[in-house]
Amino acid sequence: MKTIRSFTSFAHGSALLISQGPRGYWAWLAFLSLLILSGVLAYIDQVQTGLAVTAMRDQVSWGFYIGNFTFLVGVAAAAVILVIPAYVYDWKPIREIVIYGELLAISAIVMCLLFVTVDIGRPDRFWHLIPPIGYLNFPQSILAWDVMVLNLYFLINFTVATHILYRAFHGRHYRKELVVPLVLLSIPMAVGIHTVTAFLYNGLAARPYWNSSILAPQFLASAFCSGPAILLVVLQLLRRFTKFEIQDEAIHKIAELMAYAMFLNLFLHGAEAFKEYYSDTEHLLFTRYWYSGLNGHNTLVPYAWTAVFCNIAAFALFISPKARRNIWTLNVGCLATYMGVYIEKGMGLIIPGLTPDTLGEIYEYYPTSSELRVAAGVFAIGFLIFTLMLKVAVPISLGEFMRKREGAAEPVALGALEQT
Repeated sequence: MKTIRSFTSFAHGSALLISQGPRGYWAWLAFLSLLILSGVLAYIDQVQTGLAVTAMRDQVSWGFYIGNFTFLVGVAAAAVILVIPAYVYDWKPIREIVIYGELLAISAIVMCLLFVTVDIGRPDRFWHLIPPIGYLNFPQSILAWDVMVLNLYFLINFTVATHILYRAFHGRHYRKELVVPLVLLSIPMAVGIHTVTAFLYNGLAARPYWNSSILAPQFLASAFCSGPAILLVVLQLLRRFTKFEIQDEAIHKIAELMAYAMFLNLFLHGAEAFKEYYSDTEHLLFTRYWYSGLNGHNTLVPYAWTAVFCNIAAFALFISPKARRNIWTLNVGCLATYMGVYIEKGMGLIIPGLTPDTLGEIYEYYPTSSELRVAAGVFAIGFLIFTLMLKVAVPISLGEFMRKREGAAEPVALGALEQT
């Protein structure tokens, strides 16, 4: 009963904290709410009319929704970039901010699951994936593996983040015997969620553009760029608009790790491009459609080279110690990384893999306004969840929102807690 009362106090205090804030905070929530409302209305129309309101057809059966899903799985997996130095090597500058990486992973996984939901033509049949109500077809189905690892990774991060914040709220150290095993488990799980997602594409032998053994490591390399790019921007905003002090050493180390990941990403892309162009088989059609177009169909070519330029520019900026220590070039590199990886893992992965189709027909896919509204709504839900979690986590980190322990002269901030 004491634990229930303590957690109720934590939940009630968090709710009160969320309900308070300056005008900028409420303006941001209002903007996100409008996007969510627009997305809900568009999704209701999609459910009533069918997927015909989207631009997806038999030729291109996966589109904007699945592209965003693939990108966001990488964002969620990137939390491991902070987890390893924080919990395995106990590096204090990263340990003080690792909680924000876990919160970002939670919101990213929620968006992943929502994008899969809106892509299902009959969402009322989702119960087929819930054992023992439905038949998950595990372990034969790769999709079943994806459902399992995504939900397990979500539960691990949610449990760890909630426990750490709850214990810090009460001025206590987190339980090492609970947190450390879960965190260590989250490392292979982070690799697993993106590896299994890559296998969903890689296992389709009839799609040569995806049927490559380096697709999984390529997914992981790009993931360890895009997720930290978002996190670096968030950390700078926290440092700018709150009293939370984030050491430059932590930001510079994350940027350095991103440089190594971007090198691997570019190297694997180059290796795959060499294989396709040097062998010059019929399978080159899909890569040519992406980089140079086919038979006058070159809609995606500007996007392809924009992604290449952004990735190379980001690598050049982050590999230079002087550039990644400069606030302006650091942010330009983060923006270039986000744009480059978002393009290559969205339209650069999905559409060329399905174009030309098995009969040689080229169907040029453009997301409709309905798809854009639904996607914006899903992103708004993720940003809303992340914003509300930050609204609670930051004051706890600063020691401004916590229950003082009996006999303690001063409250204990989250960043000051040591492992026991």
